[in-house]
Amino acid sequence: QVQLVESGGGLVQAGASLRLSCAASERTFGRYAMAWFRQAPGKEREFVAAHSWSVSSTYYADSVKGRFTISRDNAKNTVYLQMNSLKPEDTAVYYCAARATITLSITRTDYNYWGQGTQVTVSS
Repeated sequence: QVQLVESGGGLVQAGASLRLSCAASERTFGRYAMAWFRQAPGKEREFVAAHSWSVSSTYYADSVKGRFTISRDNAKNTVYLQMNSLKPEDTAVYYCAARATITLSITRTDYNYWGQGTQVTVSS
C-alpha cells in the first residue's frame, strides 16, 4: 500500500508561484508513474500533469502547459509540481496520484493511490 502526502499549498495572489510536494511511502517509488490532479468546487477532478517512472517523460494539461512543471526525485521518494504565473482559475484542491506502471496516464481511474490533497487558492 502506497501512502502519499502532499504539502505546499496555500493562499497566493495571481501571478505568484507555489511548489507542491508529494512524499511517497513506497521504497520502490521509482517504479511508479506519478501525476497531479486538481478539483475545484463543484467540478470534476481533472488531470494537471504526469511523469513516467524513470525516463524524463512528462505530460501536461493544456491549461497549465508552460506555467507548471512536474519533476521527481526518486532518491527522496518525492514528486513536485512547480506552479508559476498562477491564475484564479488554478484555485482547487491538488491531489497527488500514483500507479504501479512505467507509463504515465492522464486518466484519473488509471491511478491506484491518492493523497489527501492540498488546497491552493489564488486571489485576483
